[in-house]
Amino acid sequence: MRTLRLVLWALVVVALAGAGWLYWEASRGPDTDRAPTGNTSSIGGPFELTDEDGNRFSSATLAGKPFAIFFGFTQCPDVCPTTMLEMANVMREIGEPARDFKVLFVTIDPERDKPDMLKAYTDSFDARIIGLTGTAEEIAAVTRAYRAVYRKVPTEGGYTMDHTAIVYLMNRQGQLTSTIAYGEPHDSAADKLKRLLAAN
Repeated sequence: MRTLRLVLWALVVVALAGAGWLYWEASRGPDTDRAPTGNTSSIGGPFELTDEDGNRFSSATLAGKPFAIFFGFTQCPDVCPTTMLEMANVMREIGEPARDFKVLFVTIDPERDKPDMLKAYTDSFDARIIGLTGTAEEIAAVTRAYRAVYRKVPTEGGYTMDHTAIVYLMNRQGQLTSTIAYGEPHDSAADKLKRLLAAN
């Protein structure tokens, strides 16, 4: 009988530990600062959105050109402005090789980020950063293609957004070659972009 009680108590402890681990995992939210894992060759793909001038923008216009893509929102308090400023600084440092390079800033908050707001936001960093928006369905489709995650988080005054905090570096064939993590050292980010621009 004593053995049975010990076994039952052990099962209770294991069950409680498992429940606690699941709660902790759920409370963490999405892994927003990690690069995609697994088969990265499937990351990316064709898309069509609306640019910061209110015109339709097709990924087909990027064919044969390397580019970067980032998912964020204009009311982001830290990650987005820091990342865009860093990308602008890296492009200026590289100079001529990055003259025609484009960074796509795709909003994950189309409800608030209208084209004119996106234009004012991206132009404050660098004219080579292009703001893109679209319907909720279009945004969901392109984030799925890039394995990016985002979610609306209620706040006392409204809401904010959690989102993937990496820059995707795409080569001339539209394939992922590398990522730049939020807070990555400047020299590392610059080296990755230089390699991307030098590749055929």
